[in-house]
Amino acid sequence: MSVSGFESPQEQAVHALYRELLRSWNRRDARGFAALFCEVGRYIGADGSETTGRIAIELDVAQSFEGCPSRPYIGIVREARLLSEGVALVSAAAGMYPPGSFRVDPSVNTLQTLLSVREHGRWRVMLYQNTPALFRGRPDLAQQLTVDLDRALQRSAAATTRS
Repeated sequence: MSVSGFESPQEQAVHALYRELLRSWNRRDARGFAALFCEVGRYIGADGSETTGRIAIELDVAQSFEGCPSRPYIGIVREARLLSEGVALVSAAAGMYPPGSFRVDPSVNTLQTLLSVREHGRWRVMLYQNTPALFRGRPDLAQQLTVDLDRALQRSAAATTRS
């Protein structure tokens, strides 16, 4: 197993694609976010909104950024799996936090799925879906996810401080 915890260079690459997607969101960079998608990629937001196509995704995300202040994400990749030579799946959990805070807001925790394809030698997002992590009737799972995301946020802040 590699240092990153993923077996192959392809799995590492799709993990990096997911991290870049979150970084683009956190920078409020709609163009950079959309550039990571295939021409016909699809984005499904946590509110259920669906947007298809790189240009439409850029416009939709830019409008979201203009309409209200979005909070940054912290994500935990649970699995990066190569499904075939040119198709990979990332399963992740993510939380949002107020800038400067080291605690996520559990009311907006999500489970995220990223389906990526290798296109012209580069991994791109075919589908990125956010599902609210409500865990109805299972508060222990919701609480554990929040604890895990808080820890990830604290590790990220510590790593940034050391850099």
